[in-house]
Amino acid sequence: MLKKCYNWVLSWADSKWGTLALFILAFAESSFFPIPPDVLLIALCLGATARSFRYALICTAGSILGAMAGYAIGFFLWQTPSGEFTAIADFFFRVIPGFTPEEYHKISVLYDQYDFWIVFTAGFTPLPYKLITITSGVFDINFLMFLFASIISRGLRFFLFAWLIWRYGAPIKSFIEKYFNWLAIAFTVLLIGGFVAIKYAF
Repeated sequence: MLKKCYNWVLSWADSKWGTLALFILAFAESSFFPIPPDVLLIALCLGATARSFRYALICTAGSILGAMAGYAIGFFLWQTPSGEFTAIADFFFRVIPGFTPEEYHKISVLYDQYDFWIVFTAGFTPLPYKLITITSGVFDINFLMFLFASIISRGLRFFLFAWLIWRYGAPIKSFIEKYFNWLAIAFTVLLIGGFVAIKYAF
């Protein structure tokens, strides 16, 4: 099913509605859709390299708006006043791979100390971003901080894709598909490690 979904997303690259599809996909992926917008972003950039940064901006804008929607779902619709999961929460547990009540409770513990870095890491790396946007709303983390972390992480990710394709063209596609996830994780670990080192050094 995911493979069919992947191919369907990719097919929009050859459509006149490709740019709109990119925006909608980026929006949906931040709150419920399983396929990341990177797939379509790369295809569109390869088809029109000169527009790479425009596509990255559209993708970022859609993703940030989708993140806000995910936050709203968590904040307003996730639990009843008595603390029970709503029907919407049960639906998301069923349709988002890996998103279970157990994972939900694990994330609640992490937010106490690492709220900014959780959002940033999920926005830049292969971690399921939708899981973080929803739980950010559930746990009522500072919205402006959430928005700032989302803009930085999503912007870095999508503009890096665009720059690589603009600079190196089609040959970079296989490299991105093969190694980007590992490089993103390594970059995030080094970045967080650097801030931790500065904190304890001073």
